[in-house]
Amino acid sequence: MMATRLPCAPSRRLCQCLRRQFSSSPINHQTRRPPTAPKPIPNVRHIRDNPDLYSKNSIDRDYAAYAEYPHRIVQLAQETVRLSEVIKEPRAKIKEIERSIGRLAAAEGGAEKNAEQIASLRQEAQKLKADSEEAVRKKEEIEDEIQRLALSLPNLSHPATPRGDSPQLVSYLNFDPNNPPSWVNQRTEDRSHVTIGTKLGLIDFTSSNATTGWGWYFLTNEGALLEQALVNYAISVALRHGWKAVSPPSMVYSYITEACGYQPRDQHGEQQIWAIEQSEKDKVKPQRSLAGTAEIPLAAMYAGRDISVTSLPVKLVGASRCYRAEAGARGVDTKGLYRVHEFTKVELFGWADRAADSTTSSPQTDKLYDELLQIQMEILSSLGLPCRVLEMPTGDLGASATRKRDIEALFPSRLRAKEDGKPDLETAWGEVTSASICGDYQTRRLGTRTRDVNGKNPRYPHTVNGTAMAVPRVLAAILENGWDETRGVVVVPEVLRPWMGGLEVIGGN
Repeated sequence: MMATRLPCAPSRRLCQCLRRQFSSSPINHQTRRPPTAPKPIPNVRHIRDNPDLYSKNSIDRDYAAYAEYPHRIVQLAQETVRLSEVIKEPRAKIKEIERSIGRLAAAEGGAEKNAEQIASLRQEAQKLKADSEEAVRKKEEIEDEIQRLALSLPNLSHPATPRGDSPQLVSYLNFDPNNPPSWVNQRTEDRSHVTIGTKLGLIDFTSSNATTGWGWYFLTNEGALLEQALVNYAISVALRHGWKAVSPPSMVYSYITEACGYQPRDQHGEQQIWAIEQSEKDKVKPQRSLAGTAEIPLAAMYAGRDISVTSLPVKLVGASRCYRAEAGARGVDTKGLYRVHEFTKVELFGWADRAADSTTSSPQTDKLYDELLQIQMEILSSLGLPCRVLEMPTGDLGASATRKRDIEALFPSRLRAKEDGKPDLETAWGEVTSASICGDYQTRRLGTRTRDVNGKNPRYPHTVNGTAMAVPRVLAAILENGWDETRGVVVVPEVLRPWMGGLEVIGGN
């Protein structure tokens, strides 16, 4: 179907800071890096050659505070050129003085006879050296500032990314807008996954309040089985498509998190990532953080390494526990499992070779991205969930993505009424997966490269990532959409039954 521009509903605008996982901020030079950490290499030359492009892109991406950075980089780069010339002159004079001293030492009477003249020349050389070192210091400071500014800029936006704040509708899954589900015109309080999950003994929020607090939960009985079934099913689909399984850690060096485009705090100063407290004796060691997504440790698997061009694309799928410090404001749209601090997620991550002249995409990148999207749609379609696929706009992208598609499912409990009392279906959609192309944003910051088979033409490959399964949200969507009020049961999607001992329904006993 033709892509349709969706209006930027007030609820979407109010939640935009929540939907954007993390925002870019100036690189934190206080973040201690291990000695083996690769040096990030932003594409400063491309920024210098296209300052207006990067400035406009910063505004489009809601990073207006950084719009002046590209032009500042141009100015600073010009200053480094001037300082390079300043450095050349004293260095040339020092070499000439050294030659003069050599000639005086070799002349009749040697160094003893010409000691006064040699001392004068050495004094002059010392002054020139001091002047040169000052210019070198200034040049290094400016180059560090250029690096800081360049690394702070968000990725360039893909040509397919809509500019502004309104997403474009791409397609529907298991949903006909002209024939919506029957619950749209019925009361939906009893279709909340919180109500259903509590009634059937699948979710325990009371115990989590005692153990950890708001934003945490226990999955119990069939709820715990459903979590494992969703993980196993998502991995099985990815494996069938040729992706390789990985079990990644949930803790990483903090600099890895930043390199992937995730920052400890967003532009509003809101905490996003949990850092691990270190003892006094360990304060000198590199800081570690809990990973907000398996994308981060998976991206770091090739940090500081080369990937053989014959191995590309590399396609990995990994399940992990994920941690988010910000779980959203308390309210109906974030109640229950929709936005939590800890959850299980299956992540798809891949590296693809880049086109020589492309910063945002390549044929191999696009093919890998399309394959990732197909996996997402296959999983959600087979679960029977009504969904819509959206091409997300520049205003919704985080720092690293050049392009992003979200898939949203219908949640009966999120349905609100319009002013005239009629149901507003737009309010019932909630994101369950996202898929991004990050170009060379992450590989430049992690030092991941590839080369031709002859070892020449080193370059930074592109990365793509996407959610294969965000367990809490999909579980919530299954409870709400699979609820059979007449029988008091939740119908288990057929594809999950092999991992649940053949169980067809939950409840009804």
